[in-house]
Formats: sequence, C-alpha cells, structure tokens
Amino acid sequence: MDLLTLRQIAGAIQASAVFRGKTGIRTAASFFAGGAAAGAIRNGDDAAAIPDGDGYLLLAAEGIIPELIRRDPYLAGRSAVLANVNDIYAMGGRPVALVDVVGARDEVTLELCRGLRDGAARYRVPIVGGHVVQAVTDVSLSVAVLGRARSLVTSFDATPGDRLVLVTNDDGCWLGDHGYWNATLKRNEPSLLEHLELIPLAAEAGLVRSGKDVSMSGISGTVLMLAEASGVGARLDLGSVAPPPGVPLVPWLLAFMSYGFVLAVRPEAVDAFVAPFRNRGLRATEIGSITAGSSVTLELDGDETLLWDWRVKPFTGMAVA
Repeated sequence: MDLLTLRQIAGAIQASAVFRGKTGIRTAASFFAGGAAAGAIRNGDDAAAIPDGDGYLLLAAEGIIPELIRRDPYLAGRSAVLANVNDIYAMGGRPVALVDVVGARDEVTLELCRGLRDGAARYRVPIVGGHVVQAVTDVSLSVAVLGRARSLVTSFDATPGDRLVLVTNDDGCWLGDHGYWNATLKRNEPSLLEHLELIPLAAEAGLVRSGKDVSMSGISGTVLMLAEASGVGARLDLGSVAPPPGVPLVPWLLAFMSYGFVLAVRPEAVDAFVAPFRNRGLRATEIGSITAGSSVTLELDGDETLLWDWRVKPFTGMAVA
C-alpha cells in the first residue's frame, strides 16, 4: 500500500489528467444526457442499447488520442478495436462488426490499418467499412462497433446494497508510461474471447444487471461514472483493490485495463457470479458497494474520505433523470 493518507490518495486521483479528462463529457451531456426521443434510448452508457426483436442492437464508438497515434500508430489501431469490443461485452453483448474513420498521411495510415486489421482478427470481429482522409499534419482515428445483446448490463441500474465486483486478469504486464494494464499478451490469446464471453453469460443467467468496463480514468473513475449514471453513491474499499506486485496504488486506481470490468451484483448473487471467473484463473473480487445518495467515498482500515459528490458537482453530467 502506498504511504499516502486517504485524503492524499483522493487528491492525487482528482488531479490526474485521465480522471479530469472525463469531466469533458459534461459539455456533451448538456445537450444529450437523458433519453433519446426515438424509443426512449438512454444516453450515457458504454453503448447505446436499441430494442430489436428479442434483444438489443448495441452501437458504440471510440476515438483515440492523437498522442498515441503519433507515438505508436500500430498500437493505436489495435487499441481502438479493443476499446470498442470491451464496450460491447461490458453491456452484456457480443460484437458483430466494426467501421473506422482514419485521418493521417499515408505511412501513418498504413500502420493504423495494420493495427486495426490485427486487432479485429484477434477478436474475430470484421471491419466492414469506413472512411480515410489524407491529412498532412493532423492525425485522427475513430472506430464504431455494432453488437447485439440478449440481456443488458447497463450503467443505469445499480441499486443501493449491490456489491461492487472488480473482474480482471492478473496475468498481465504493467505499462507504467501508458498507465495501462495489458492482459492481452501472446500467452493470453487462446482465452481472450472465452474470458470476455463470461460477461454476457452472467447477464443472461440473471446474475448481473449493472456495470462498466474499466477504461480511461481507471477503477476510481469507472466506479464514479457508474454511480452517477445510476443516481446512487458508492463506497470503494482500497484494501480490497490489491494492485499487482510492483504496481503503485494510485496509478492502479487510474489504469486503463485491456480486460477489466466493475459490476454491481446483488449480494445473494455474488458467489454464483464470481465462480466462473475464478474457475478460469481470473480475479473477481468485491471492492466495495453501492450506497444511497450521491457521494463516492474511498475507505481504508475504517477511515473514509470523499472522492466526489456528483450531485454537488457533476462528473460526466450523465446522471439518471
């Protein structure tokens, strides 16, 4: 455990670029938060859930930061696929197809497309179209994904009393310069899809109703976004978070995870929910709980401090109406 007080940990999280970056969503939320007019589709989830027959079409998109594209365009292409695939599985779905929008000069476009191709092959999701803009100085990459779900896992349905469960793979590599826990190494490849499939299977079995993938802003930001979207509070127990050996606590709380989900699970369903993950050597650990109110707190050894109160100051602005 880092030799920091809880207040110092909270301050370090609040001051981090990846955590503060999520507050930029507030601008879009001022226009688009709440339900869309057509079909009352709620906005602000990992993917839009569009009722369709006996299930849902899922639609999501991710943009990659230009800094990563400039530094490693091949990795940027692969990361764009991974982020979109995780968004669909986080909703209890399975991806169907991807489209991309690439803006760069030819040599960068080549590496972006190579990364997109290899990432899509790895997750067995076809890239079925897109758009390319030749840009001399600027670089950009956005990817959208279509998926389908039988039973949804949403950001809107966490309920006071639910347990927060972190699911991740400890068999990974810490890339500290990127703030990235990479559990998609070559040795992980045979089980990538099998591990992702556990989320929709749990949803279809009625074991989980709410959650999000651990993306930019890490565990701490993901718990806060889940609480805000559901109109509830949350308690995050730092003693249960347990970073892998050699990974400091605060960076771990802010890390992007190639395979990581925070789920809100009914207390009586926790044992049945975590069993399939643990049976496959994955981590599935209670790290806190959903509470009434709007405060997200950090706790350690009986002490508590406020991380954020989304009612006093919106985080993303995507609170449930």
